[in-house]
Amino acid sequence: MIKKTCLVLLSLAILASVFVLKFESPMNILIMLGAPGSGKGTQAVKASKELNIPHISTGDLFRENLKNNTELGKKVRSYMDSGRLVPDDLVLAMLFDRVSKPDCNKGYLLDGFPRTIPQAEALDQHLTTIPGTVTVLNLNCSDESVVKRISGRLTCQGCGHVYNKYFSSPKQEGICDLCSSDLLQRADDKEEIVKERLRVYKDQTEPLISFYRNKNLLKDLDGEKPASQVYQDLITFVKK
Repeated sequence: MIKKTCLVLLSLAILASVFVLKFESPMNILIMLGAPGSGKGTQAVKASKELNIPHISTGDLFRENLKNNTELGKKVRSYMDSGRLVPDDLVLAMLFDRVSKPDCNKGYLLDGFPRTIPQAEALDQHLTTIPGTVTVLNLNCSDESVVKRISGRLTCQGCGHVYNKYFSSPKQEGICDLCSSDLLQRADDKEEIVKERLRVYKDQTEPLISFYRNKNLLKDLDGEKPASQVYQDLITFVKK
């Protein structure tokens, strides 16, 4: 009799734990939007640490799958090696595989995804079966600021320190203050390349602002403010 009672109690305890796990507080999912150079990546890294949720970027997912030579990585490589764009269904497969990991149980922060309306719709569909709260944070920056932030970057060839000729220039032009090595501009930071990246952003990604605003999920942040103030505004809103 005692043995049966213990078994019943054990079974009830297991069921209770499953119930708690299933119905614990919903996931908090943050989506960062903003033009190239708006600072969303920097803000995402800091926010993920303070909120204790993973920072997930599609660029990192690509690199991780390629490095580990996963099945998804092999498929990605086949497209990249032939110069073709990686299709949405493959990008989505990588993302959904990543957010199914245990460290995403309480939520996650998406940086660089979605990039298009179809990707956003696919994410919406995926989230219909998962209880969670979605918040979309949009960092607003003028085109002029974006161009200056990116095209002004100068990287030290010795220690890797990054300067900006408009906002944080070295004491001696073209020379690193820290190690006296040469400072160079990356090829993809040149003004004409930055303007092309902005054009692609406006064409493919900027429509997401209206998409999420119409769903009452969007919060605009002033990306022109100092980075520390932008971060405080971000955290204040998220923790409301």
